[in-house]
Amino acid sequence: MAFDLQEILETVRMTEAEHFDIRTTTMGISLRNCVRSDAKSTIQAIYDKICKRAEKHVATAKDVEMKYGIAIANKRISITPAAIPCDAFSRDDFMRLARKLDEAAAQVGVDFLAGFSALVQKGFTDGDKALIDSIPEAIGTTKRVCSSVNVGSTKAGINMDAIIAVGKVIKDLAAKTADEGGIGCAKFVVFCNAVEDNPFVAGAFHGISEPETVINVGISGPGVVLRAVKEAPEADLGELAEIIKRMTFKITRAGELIGREVAKMQGVEFGIVDLSLAPTPAPGDSIADILVAMGLEDVGSCGTTAALAMLNDAVKKGGLMASSYVGGLSGAFIPVSEDQGMISAVEKGNLSLEKLEAMTSVCSVGLDMVAVPGDTPWETISALIADEAAIGMINNKTTAVRIIPVPGKKVGESVDYGGLLGKAPIMAIRPLSARAFIQRGGRIPAPAQALTN
Repeated sequence: MAFDLQEILETVRMTEAEHFDIRTTTMGISLRNCVRSDAKSTIQAIYDKICKRAEKHVATAKDVEMKYGIAIANKRISITPAAIPCDAFSRDDFMRLARKLDEAAAQVGVDFLAGFSALVQKGFTDGDKALIDSIPEAIGTTKRVCSSVNVGSTKAGINMDAIIAVGKVIKDLAAKTADEGGIGCAKFVVFCNAVEDNPFVAGAFHGISEPETVINVGISGPGVVLRAVKEAPEADLGELAEIIKRMTFKITRAGELIGREVAKMQGVEFGIVDLSLAPTPAPGDSIADILVAMGLEDVGSCGTTAALAMLNDAVKKGGLMASSYVGGLSGAFIPVSEDQGMISAVEKGNLSLEKLEAMTSVCSVGLDMVAVPGDTPWETISALIADEAAIGMINNKTTAVRIIPVPGKKVGESVDYGGLLGKAPIMAIRPLSARAFIQRGGRIPAPAQALTN
């Protein structure tokens, strides 16, 4: 793949003026050859492999930053979903594994290590159950370990027994980290149609069809797109889509350049570029601001879903023009607490949970970094997850929920996590009970569109 000097210089300008960065270079590491005769030996083998494979990951990424003048905000690791190589583990074994993963992440200097995960869209193994049962303790007592559970897919349907389990996990995890505003829930994601090469935490994991070791890159760039939209106030929506496509093309090219360089210098394979527009709480780095620049009075108004659909589609098309290795989630993220424009819209009463759910039908992932009152019942949380999983299942797209029932907080209050996680206003969630529906359990069958063979 060839890059010319003009492309590199233009990318440097975007970095300096428009908040452009590479959000993450994530090293995926397979743990499939780490299984030993007992849990203690398996945990040690996992630790040793991570430390060996990733020992130069952070230093290499920093060298590439210096070489090209493009910031790499985070350096991360994803692993094979832990329930797979550790299927014979007990709950206590998984807690010991989580602590050792945290040690490994600290040893190699990465921000987060993701993949303390289980794929249970069609049912549980004993190891899946043990891992899920361990999550409140394992994630609540570690700093860098992130967890996810895939509860549904278009092909398998929705495992409602798993949704019951994760609803309870979220409440327990919030209670475990109550002194920090339930922050443990920010490290736990529930998916439908999870992808194997997602570089973004908390939901990253190294899929079973992935190479031994791989570098996947997550780019960003809301500021770049925002400036382009603001500079085209007279453009119709078709013209605006073309402008967004061209900008996404440029940032995708930069992302692949960085990813390939990081992979080459470590002697591992390059995987994909995830071209998701990922916001931060910094001014000018907001998806919500892009939607407002398109002509909406505020996020949450009528037209918000249509505007977001156009943005998401243009991002995907621009990325596909730029690279043959686009993957991950690739679209537009709308995490409430991590986007200053979204925070403002919620605080003004313009953005409701119901409108946010509608928006998730046309963008990447789903209800992300949403804070709700701490006394929200687990059944209501499970029902919200079921709704989001249904959107993913029927539309054959990835959806997810990262929700925080903040202990002691109620609507009108907020919790400030600082840094990338930002400030989460407590959103109203309808108090109507779904208990009888959720407690039926079982599995919602796959839809007719799953029969594509």
